[in-house]
Amino acid sequence: MIGVFDSGHGGLTVFRALVARFETVPFVYLGDHANVPYGNRPSDEVVELTRAGVEMLFERGAQLVLLGCNTATAVAARTLQQNWLPQSRWAGSHNVVGIVAPTVEAATQTAWSLTTPQFPQKYNTDVIAVFGTARTIKSGVYQEEIRKRCPKVTVVQQICSQLVSAIEAGAGEDELNAQVSAGVAELLAQTNGRPPHSAILGCTHFPLVEHLFRAHLPDFTRILSQPDVVADSLEDYLGRHGDYIGAPQGGASAMPMPAPQLLTTGDIDHVNTTARILWPEAPAFTKIAAKG
Repeated sequence: MIGVFDSGHGGLTVFRALVARFETVPFVYLGDHANVPYGNRPSDEVVELTRAGVEMLFERGAQLVLLGCNTATAVAARTLQQNWLPQSRWAGSHNVVGIVAPTVEAATQTAWSLTTPQFPQKYNTDVIAVFGTARTIKSGVYQEEIRKRCPKVTVVQQICSQLVSAIEAGAGEDELNAQVSAGVAELLAQTNGRPPHSAILGCTHFPLVEHLFRAHLPDFTRILSQPDVVADSLEDYLGRHGDYIGAPQGGASAMPMPAPQLLTTGDIDHVNTTARILWPEAPAFTKIAAKG
């Protein structure tokens, strides 16, 4: 089983893509809606909340947990991978991965393991845009990791501060378009009108308005949307680490594939209502108690 953890709803866009891509793999999603948002919390709180969420998914049978949240990944992933997991009872049999690494790999066309410039990436002079929430942008994680691999690239970042709340509120197309248009205009003001060669939608809500980013960016701008990028990366990862999904499904005596599970620590009615704005066919969430 594979788990996806998020502080709220945004990771559903990634979860939905994974469920569609891996039809024979059981998935479970946990949204820590009782503690959302993570963006205004101190880093140590984000690490602890993320650790608690990961452990809850491990306890429910997930051997691999994907942090489907840019904030949780930027703030907590490295600490959990390097400090917590190797000392935990899950060491050696479980793992935690994030969504920043596959996004950076796609943007730079460089494996995450290569942290020094390689040919031809070290001569790349493209402009790469990153659209995200305030916490993700201020963390500088995309700028730092891209420049490790492509030092001559210009990374331009733009906070889209109200876009997440507008999406979750079910705002109309005109309002969403106005916010995306303003975000793109502010980014282009930073580059003196030079359009980006690539644009990272660095928030898992933003794929829901990818068509609006597409409308306001030139045709040549390559848009990197995390659900597709993460699904591609996970497919490659599972090809090398198939033990994280257990025995293959199938055969006459095989049990039916369990439906994807959606878990929340928050108010069940509000969570289900908002989830169906992002994913109209989403299964119902089940309430669980938050740790701590």
